[in-house]
Amino acid sequence: AAGVLGAFTAIARQGGLPCGRPLHCVLCLAENGIGPAMMLQDDILTAYSGLTVEINNTDAEGRLVLSDGVAHVAKHLDCDLVVDMATLTGAQGISTGTHHGMILATDEELEKDAVAAGRRSGDMVHPGIFAPELLIHEYDSDFADMRNSVKNRSNAQSSCAGLFIHKHLVHSGYTGRWLHIDMAYPVMSLL
Repeated sequence: AAGVLGAFTAIARQGGLPCGRPLHCVLCLAENGIGPAMMLQDDILTAYSGLTVEINNTDAEGRLVLSDGVAHVAKHLDCDLVVDMATLTGAQGISTGTHHGMILATDEELEKDAVAAGRRSGDMVHPGIFAPELLIHEYDSDFADMRNSVKNRSNAQSSCAGLFIHKHLVHSGYTGRWLHIDMAYPVMSLL
């Protein structure tokens, strides 16, 4: 969330987007905590997108909050492009290493632009696998529309986590361009 807020602030201080369109910042924050309202294994939640989610991993709470955030954007903000960024998965470091964030993009031009921007800025990224037709089945559930964590942790787990977000975004009616950035390991390498 700090990276998103920093980017938003930098663009706002420069006078906004060059095209003059509104720029929105939605911060999606999660805290692991215990208490009487905590999530439990096998709970079924209804996300803001309207999809039901079976909790099969209580440590995968960030994607629940982020999916609600992009659903809010889809339902309430008029956007041509949605960019989400999070320290979403430990698997990101396995897929793209400690120096490159992993991105998913709905089109090749956006993917190339993100890679080029990363090279210019030093915040390097590398594309993951954007193939919902091959990976979204990892979230199949017998009890809800989907689970919150993959069945097979060896099957492009970081890409799958991004596709979880994408599914909630499109289920909420969004048809524009989308860029997902998982930057878990690059952030940790700075500490």
